[in-house]
Amino acid sequence: MAGIGPGSAGDITGAVLEAIGRADVVIGYKYYFQFIEPYLKPGAGCIDTGMMRERERAEQAFEQAEQGRTVCIISSGDAGIYGMAPLVMEMKKERNSSVKVEVLPGISAFQRAASLLGAPVGHDFCVISLSDLMTPWAKIETRIKAAAAADFVTAVYNPKSHGRYWQLYRLQEIFLKHRSSETPVGLVRQGGREDQSVSITTLAGLNPEQVDMFTVVIIGNSQSYIADGKFITPRGYYREKAGDTAGIGQEIMTESFHTIEGLLRKPDIPLGRKWALLHAIHTTADFDMENILSVDDGAVETLYEGFAAGRIKTIVTDVTMVASGIRKGALKRLGVEVKCYLGDERVAAMAAEKGITRTQAGIRLAVEEHPDALYAFGNAPTALMELCALIRAGKAAPAGIIAAPVGFVHVCESKHMVKPFKEIPKIIVEGRKGGSNIAATLCNAVLTFDDATDLKPGRDV
Repeated sequence: MAGIGPGSAGDITGAVLEAIGRADVVIGYKYYFQFIEPYLKPGAGCIDTGMMRERERAEQAFEQAEQGRTVCIISSGDAGIYGMAPLVMEMKKERNSSVKVEVLPGISAFQRAASLLGAPVGHDFCVISLSDLMTPWAKIETRIKAAAAADFVTAVYNPKSHGRYWQLYRLQEIFLKHRSSETPVGLVRQGGREDQSVSITTLAGLNPEQVDMFTVVIIGNSQSYIADGKFITPRGYYREKAGDTAGIGQEIMTESFHTIEGLLRKPDIPLGRKWALLHAIHTTADFDMENILSVDDGAVETLYEGFAAGRIKTIVTDVTMVASGIRKGALKRLGVEVKCYLGDERVAAMAAEKGITRTQAGIRLAVEEHPDALYAFGNAPTALMELCALIRAGKAAPAGIIAAPVGFVHVCESKHMVKPFKEIPKIIVEGRKGGSNIAATLCNAVLTFDDATDLKPGRDV
């Protein structure tokens, strides 16, 4: 058994050429004889069995070998990768044959394709055939989902034929649920042959109508990128050299977000709401967030645009724990200041004088100095109720409200009180659940909304 590579004389290994030169008989599909004829020994015969007649090919090989001839069965690419080697091994067992079988590796089509594209297979990868002639489609789809979820670089064989026109569309649909729409995709047709063509697109830009049976498709992982026209999947050497633990943290967070998205009951929701929801579930590991997180239409998008344009310059929090959980890198990048008045020396005096809680007093001071900030509540329902009263009195016009106080007293009521302010973008954790960590992560979701399309969170981790 010899793999003769993808179709170029230069891709045939020396060991395979030697085996062909020793063979009395070469058996294979006639198209491939043109690549090995110059290396045949005088008098050697070539037996063509035609396409789709692999079993007959193997039977003829055993018949010839059992008569004492040296036989070489040739396969394109590597004989052990979607080639003849498994069939020959099984047939040897079935026939209880004493014929010695040797498998010589060849360069597979995906390896040639990868070399033409750059270095797309630089990390863990898999190869999937979309041909369902001998494998049920249900099993193929299970493998596709596993490869997509596990972030494997994925090479696709037999992507399309005249009769199988929809399978690559389905693969693309599955991968888009787990990978960024900008994930690089390489297309190599007739790699290593005179009429080869090489192109690079994205997962969203992939057009299955431009693909045929002679095309190998390679889909990158979450780290793959394009540089100088080359498709690269990094192994991690530069990250290790730089000691970039933030990069590792972002990889973990990205993988977590893809996992969460795959477990959502209703993933087809507006991107702003999904981005906030993914942050909330990632922080709490609580999928009930899918039921209780209320996000006004366009709230995340509107608030992010306000920060990016410099219209919103301040986030006010009810307690310091919320402030400490908001990412400093995102704040610095957007020029945003976080204020919590709970420790302000004026707060205790006001609280004592007015007979109110310190968090209420903090909100009163905050509204005097930053009436148009984004207000985020993760602890004190009384602070949220105070803000509502100040809005009704015309003393505050917040850019937005994140309402996630937690507890059992006045918590639900405080969240109901904020809902009538239809003109204010709001993100609310309904019911008794909430907390400083959720309020902070919802702020982070807003500040990093520009990463939502690619589903790559954690830039500032």
